[in-house]
Amino acid sequence: MDWLSFTLITTLIKIVGLCFVAILGLVSYTVYAERRVSAIIQDRVGPNRVGLPLTLLGFKKDVSFLGLFQPLADGIKFILKEDFTPAHVKKFYFWLAPALCLVPALLTCAVLPFGSSITIPWNGSERTIPLVIANLNVGPLFVFAIASLGVYGIVLAGWSSNSKYPFFGSVRSTSQMISYEISLGLSLVPVLLVMGELNLVTISQQQSEHGWNLLPYSLRDGFDLDRWLLLIPLGLAFVTFVIAMFAETNRLPFDLPECETELVGGYHTEYSSMKFALFFMGEYAAMIVGSGITVTLFLGGWSLPLGLDNYLPKGTVWVGLLHTAVFFSKLIAFLIFFIWVRWTLPRFRYDQLMRLGWIWMFEICLANVLLTAGILWYIS
Repeated sequence: MDWLSFTLITTLIKIVGLCFVAILGLVSYTVYAERRVSAIIQDRVGPNRVGLPLTLLGFKKDVSFLGLFQPLADGIKFILKEDFTPAHVKKFYFWLAPALCLVPALLTCAVLPFGSSITIPWNGSERTIPLVIANLNVGPLFVFAIASLGVYGIVLAGWSSNSKYPFFGSVRSTSQMISYEISLGLSLVPVLLVMGELNLVTISQQQSEHGWNLLPYSLRDGFDLDRWLLLIPLGLAFVTFVIAMFAETNRLPFDLPECETELVGGYHTEYSSMKFALFFMGEYAAMIVGSGITVTLFLGGWSLPLGLDNYLPKGTVWVGLLHTAVFFSKLIAFLIFFIWVRWTLPRFRYDQLMRLGWIWMFEICLANVLLTAGILWYIS
């Protein structure tokens, strides 16, 4: 088999494994984790019943498995519910909007390096498989460009519903995402200045060798005062990036586009069945990709802390699997942080949201770019 066929097969396997197994599987169990974690925070039980229905087979008791089959039950419920389309909506755009929310979130995961690489024997020779679907030199720009398309799905959902509450929600989402995309982009600039790269694979590789951006210590290199000095602007960039990510994904305390206390359900008020499920999946997929970008840029991506990867063999299968497990462990920890924030902080008022984005976040991010440039000039 030639190189082209090998590349096509491995790329297809990575697409199916990452987008349709890992990401959509994480979407299902992030919903489950959100319900369980919120139940723990509020001293409730949460979903704990759905498991193997052995009583249907004549046994005396079902096996609950702590309710781990709840996502499967929810999926079946969404499929079987009536797909109701109100008569007053603009049907084509009403049907198109949910897909426009989910597809961009799945496309952006293509540039996420979820592991290092593995080398396998193939037709008498060894071939290396990078654990990333698309190794682009402009990875963060690709993520921002594609992810920003998700707002069109929200706008179309609100406009095509011909209802005032969804329309208010879509207008809120448009202004909110435009406002915080500026902060999101500016908060990324210090990282790119320090790393000198826009390639997410290279950024992860550099952190594996010299320490993470938020833990700049490597056993091989020792203590580097310059790296620790850069921790000041990188730490500030991390905080502003995470805040902007919460606003971009419409998560509490910035979930104004779907604010139940004011807008019923926001832009998806008129939706039901699988169309509503697609909005739900799009929101959680965006959370997962946002967490993956944060982990890659600031927490070393797939790399182990303290530069331990320098002492591991390169390209072996078990090391590649270890790096993949490390990446998803960090990603899941960040998703739990997303959930914890939602059930801890109150919702902002809309004027507070806009004031934070334009008067505080924008200026802080811009000042941080200047601070990073000044520190780099000082240590050069």
